[in-house]
Amino acid sequence: MKRLIFPVLGGIGLLAVILWFAGVFGSETIDPDTSVIARDARLERAATTSAELTTIVDYYEAVGTVRPRTETVVESLVTAKVLEVRVAVGDRVSQGDVLVVLDSRELTAKRDQAVQGLEAARSARGQAEQAINAAQASFNRASADYRRMRTLYDEGAITSQEMGVAEAEYLQAEALLRQARDGLSGAQAAVDQAEKILEQAEIGLGYAEIKAHEDGEIARRDVEPGDLAVPGKQLLVMHTAGTMRFEALVREGLIDRTRPGVELEVMITALSARTPAIVEEVAPMADPRTRTFLVKVGLPPMNGLYSGMFGRLLVPMAEREAVMLDENAVQRVGQLTTVEVLESVGEDAVWRTVFVTTGQSRQGRIEILSGLAGGEVVALPYMLEDQGSIPEQETQAGEGQDG
Repeated sequence: MKRLIFPVLGGIGLLAVILWFAGVFGSETIDPDTSVIARDARLERAATTSAELTTIVDYYEAVGTVRPRTETVVESLVTAKVLEVRVAVGDRVSQGDVLVVLDSRELTAKRDQAVQGLEAARSARGQAEQAINAAQASFNRASADYRRMRTLYDEGAITSQEMGVAEAEYLQAEALLRQARDGLSGAQAAVDQAEKILEQAEIGLGYAEIKAHEDGEIARRDVEPGDLAVPGKQLLVMHTAGTMRFEALVREGLIDRTRPGVELEVMITALSARTPAIVEEVAPMADPRTRTFLVKVGLPPMNGLYSGMFGRLLVPMAEREAVMLDENAVQRVGQLTTVEVLESVGEDAVWRTVFVTTGQSRQGRIEILSGLAGGEVVALPYMLEDQGSIPEQETQAGEGQDG
C-alpha cells in the first residue's frame, strides 16, 4: 500500500504544477485599459506623440490585380523555322526593334521567282507592243489600198472582184490590229499581276524579321531557336510601355461610387504604397455568380510596379470618429499590445503602461479600438536611449479599470 501512495502523490503534485503554469488557479486576466506604472528613467527623455480623436473614413476594399493598358501577342505571319530570338522576358524594346529572326531562304526563293516572273511579263508586253506596231503598219497600208481601190471602183477602172480583194485585206488588217491591242492588254495585266506577286513576296520576306510595332516590355517568351513558327502560334507577349491600370471586382451595391471619372485610391501591398487612381472603365454587366462589376482604374507611374501585382481598390464608405496614434508608439510583446502614457499623479508626472486593442493602420497611424480615449501623451519607445538596464516596474492590479 505504501508503494502506491508515493507515486500517486507525485502524480498529483506534477498535475498541480502543470495546472498552475497553465493559469488554472489564477482568476486575473489582462484586459484593455489595464495599466501598470513604469519606473523607467529612459522614459523621461523619450520623444512623445498624442493620441488624437479624429474623423476617419471607412473603406470597402476590393481586391484586384495590376494590368497593362494593352497586351500585344506577337505571332508569325508566315511559316518558317526560327533562327534567332533576340529578346528575353523583362527586356524593354522600342518600336522597330527586331524580336525574332526566321529562316528566309524559302521566302527569298519566292521573291526571286516573282522577280523572274515580272521580267518575263514585261518582255511579253514588249513583244505585244511590237506586234501592235506591225499590225498598225499593216492596217494603215491596207486602209490606204482600200480607199484607193474604192476610188478606182467608183470610176469603173477595176472590177468588183478586185474591189472585194482589197476590202478583205482591209478587214483582215483591222482584225489583226484589234487582236494585237488585246494582246497588249493581256500582257499589261500579266505585268500588273507579276508586280503584285513580287510585292507579296517582298512583304513575306519582310516577315522573316518580326519587329516591335510599339515601345513596350517583353512579358512572356514562348519560342526558342529551332521552333517552327506558324501563323496563329504565340511567340511572345509584350506589354505596352507607359502607365498601368488596376482591375478589381466591386460588389454591385457600390456601383454608384465607382462611376468613370471618380477619384479613388489603390493600395499596392508589395510596394506598401497608396496612390490616387481615376476610374476609367466599368464593365456594363455584372457577374451573376459573384454579383460584382469589373472596375478599371488608371495608375500613375510607380517605381517597382509590375503587371500581376496584388492590390486593393479603396472605395470610401461612411465616416466615423476614431482614436488614432502613431503606430511607432505601440509595443507588442507576444499577444499583448501596450503603450506608455504620461499621467499626472498629484504633483508628479508618471509613465503608465496601458494595454490597448488596435485596429487598422492608415498611412503611419494606427487606430486604437480600446485603451485610449484621445488626447493622451504617449511615448515613442523606439526613440529611447539604450541604458543597458532592466526597467523596474511596480504592478498595480485593477488600476486600469479605475482610470
